[in-house]
Amino acid sequence: MTDPEAGPVPGSKLPITTRAPGKCILFGEHGVVRGTPELLFALDLETQVVLKAGERTQLNGDVEAATSPGYFGTALEEMWALGPPVAVRTTSRVPRGSGLGSSAAFVAALAAGLGSATGGIDRPTLARRSFAIEQRTQGIGSPGDTTASVAGGFVTLNDPTGSELWTLDDGRTQWTARRIPDPGWIWVVAYSGIPRAAPEAIRLVRDRLEQPDGPRLLQRFESVARGGIQALCREDRTEVGRRLSENHELLREVGVSHPRLEALLEAARPAMMGGKLTGAGRGGSLVALPIPGRELELARRIARAGGVPYIVRPSSRGAALIGAER
Repeated sequence: MTDPEAGPVPGSKLPITTRAPGKCILFGEHGVVRGTPELLFALDLETQVVLKAGERTQLNGDVEAATSPGYFGTALEEMWALGPPVAVRTTSRVPRGSGLGSSAAFVAALAAGLGSATGGIDRPTLARRSFAIEQRTQGIGSPGDTTASVAGGFVTLNDPTGSELWTLDDGRTQWTARRIPDPGWIWVVAYSGIPRAAPEAIRLVRDRLEQPDGPRLLQRFESVARGGIQALCREDRTEVGRRLSENHELLREVGVSHPRLEALLEAARPAMMGGKLTGAGRGGSLVALPIPGRELELARRIARAGGVPYIVRPSSRGAALIGAER
């Protein structure tokens, strides 16, 4: 591990409080599972998890959650199989179903807490455990979401730019996560109010890329993502904005946009340098790069069009222990 900000989560005794950020994909959703690059940043919208000793293991008062299909039960199987009963409570600023990493933030924060309670956990292991939990639960996907929640800041997959953080392997594919610098820009993300439909979106993309022009489309996804990563590293706002909008055109072409997202992007256009849907699509959220000084106007335009905007800065803090109640 070469990143100085990605230190281990130290060991502690229950009770433990952790937190982890949500994520925003700038470039590369859907293409990343086919080997093209992805660029994400950790949002300053976070999920907090409190773990306490209890008479029965439960999540937010639900004792059946430990044995029901889902992230909580999977995390316990992966990291707490022989542990004593633990009562877990969560609070989150990441809207559920928005495509902004609510599940990744919960998984990363919970895994950090369980890892801390069992003696501490180094950052690459935390990233791998978090990815394993999310993939076992969902059955699909890349490690990008959980990597951003664990690492914080800007991270890439499938691209040689930046300093290496760790590698991840699901038995079929290997990914290398890398850190690139934060240019210090303000962003606007906005939830459409329509929950993202990941299975439907994945099916639509699969079917579209199996068409005769599928390889050409995938090459365009790769070109846009690589160009966007390089533009961000140069702090070229104009080019990043152009690449964002080009990426959205590709996502629209493969069928994963939504009329509500199109309306929000159209409303935002006068105050943004570029924007796109972010996440699986068919609902969910958008991300927009504001024209400098017009961040509030951009948010207001989106709100008037029916979206729920957040003016955000990337969070440099990944999943971490933030204290224990004594």
